[in-house]
Amino acid sequence: MKIVALAGGVGGAKLVDGLAQILPFEDLTVIVNTGDDFEHIGLYISPDLDTVCYTLAGIVNPETGWGRLDDTFHVLENLKQLNVSDWFRLGDRDLATHIERTRRLREGQHLSQVTRDFCVAWGVRQRIFPMSDQPVGTLVNTSEFGELTFQEYFVHLKCAPKVKGFRFNGITEALPAPGVIEAISHADAIIICPSNPWVSIDPILALTGIRSAISAKKIIAVSPILAGRAVKGPAAKMYTELGIIPSALAIAQHYDNLLSGFVLDNMDISQSNEIRVETLVTDILMINKEGRRRLAQDMLNFIHKL
Repeated sequence: MKIVALAGGVGGAKLVDGLAQILPFEDLTVIVNTGDDFEHIGLYISPDLDTVCYTLAGIVNPETGWGRLDDTFHVLENLKQLNVSDWFRLGDRDLATHIERTRRLREGQHLSQVTRDFCVAWGVRQRIFPMSDQPVGTLVNTSEFGELTFQEYFVHLKCAPKVKGFRFNGITEALPAPGVIEAISHADAIIICPSNPWVSIDPILALTGIRSAISAKKIIAVSPILAGRAVKGPAAKMYTELGIIPSALAIAQHYDNLLSGFVLDNMDISQSNEIRVETLVTDILMINKEGRRRLAQDMLNFIHKL
């Protein structure tokens, strides 16, 4: 079974890791959100891409779910001494990724090409695509500060401002990265990972051609909200501030016209009858690699039955 996963952030990386434990490498393609990408201290940072790649390579920091395993922060400490802002923490090993990516992008190479070469270097055999080679910037409209770049909102201000909406700067000019539409065309199913719908998945879906490409496929989404709370990140807070009760049902309704099936947690079983598509009720909390594999297998079995 050929699977294309739409992913962003730690939740997406964990499920992708579960799928990678089961599927032959050639049967798994991951399209990763790049709306979070930004420049910091002169370097081009791709947080979601790196989280997915580091996780599949087995070199991600297991305590945070992002950044490099056993990293140190000597460069950051010295930059701070020189009065350089340290609100976005970059480890020494992590910096190597950003330095080389930035160098190659400035030479005119594409992000998809750089990502492909990095995956080879890290031993990641699955196909990992940035959603686009053109820059798309997620902007968060807040009550207190107006529009903020995502990382300013998410990391610098720790998601404190009240959210009013979102805008994807550059989305009308951006195209899916080379190979993305082809991978979708050969897929048996599309999995929308348990990533934040507003800022991790919607940028991918907003790209020209993506919705039409996936429309004929089985599409299964996994809720990132359990019992009204996000496993990680500000998704539940965003829903509340936008006037929507955060729930698995709200996630299903967010993707309403796309889905063939929906996966929600045992704690939310009472909501399954309100969801218009077929549902799988299971344990979706991935606390270790075994949990990731179990959820991935449950999902693949579910897809077979649809």
